[in-house]
Amino acid sequence: MRHKACAGPRRAQYVAERALRLYVGDVVTECGTSPILKFLGELLYTLLCVCSKCCCKRNVLRKQKHWEKVLVAKKKKRTQERERRRARQAEGGGTAGQPSKRVLKALTKERLLEARESGPRLCVDLSMADHMTKKETSRLAAQIRRLYGANRRAEKPFWLYLTEFVVGSSIYKECIRMNDGFCNYLMDITPESYLNLFPIDAIIYLTPDSENVLEDIDPKKVYILGGLVDESIHKRLTLQKARDESLQTARLPIREYMVKTINTKNYHSETLAINQVFDVLSTFYKTQSWPAALKAGVSSGKGYVLPNAMN
Repeated sequence: MRHKACAGPRRAQYVAERALRLYVGDVVTECGTSPILKFLGELLYTLLCVCSKCCCKRNVLRKQKHWEKVLVAKKKKRTQERERRRARQAEGGGTAGQPSKRVLKALTKERLLEARESGPRLCVDLSMADHMTKKETSRLAAQIRRLYGANRRAEKPFWLYLTEFVVGSSIYKECIRMNDGFCNYLMDITPESYLNLFPIDAIIYLTPDSENVLEDIDPKKVYILGGLVDESIHKRLTLQKARDESLQTARLPIREYMVKTINTKNYHSETLAINQVFDVLSTFYKTQSWPAALKAGVSSGKGYVLPNAMN
């Protein structure tokens, strides 16, 4: 079914041309079979059709020019806002009682570089990109953006890795397209496998299908997250991959600290997006409290809540 907004101008043009065709036909019929009159009638019809199409083209051009003006106005407004912000910062050194944006950026960079030297390490394994659709790839790129943003804001950040991240791949293109400044992210991005970067005994692959429960975060360990979105239908894929590589595995203690809720779909899932897993790990690393960590990362839509939330 044609959308009304698109069908309007075309429908109006069709009705106008149909009316002209009938009108010219009536004129020619009334004037008999004179070749000159027929020629004049057809010429009139052609001219009227051309005029009608020209009007439609003018409307399209008018709308296009209007949209271009709107874009220019928005760009000008953003430029003016940046200039005003810079002027305020120059006058008062930022908002009263708060560090300037430049200072905050420097502090964030310092925290991240400290994590690179002594903090826990978190790696997103992108070797399974072939198992995802284009839609899932786009969502994974968005999750990587959220994960990085949360790590930048964290008081005790992790040092992040993206492994088997191949230039020109689908996930590479989506990350560049969706994430402004992606190439300037403070993390290690490499086409190599994590097996070539870390000792096997230091690697813990986090998968919801593991039989082992994650009890603590060890700064000397490297925690691997499978680069698959939660919409993926490939069950136990990350667990099987870890077993094939003889790696330690662990899962978040969702069953140990949370309870299932009753919902209409009877849906309960321990599979989280990579940014949600990071929210759990980051909160626990800061608070040393699994209930607080799970509350931060596990949404009620997964069918699990903390026991005190049931009251």
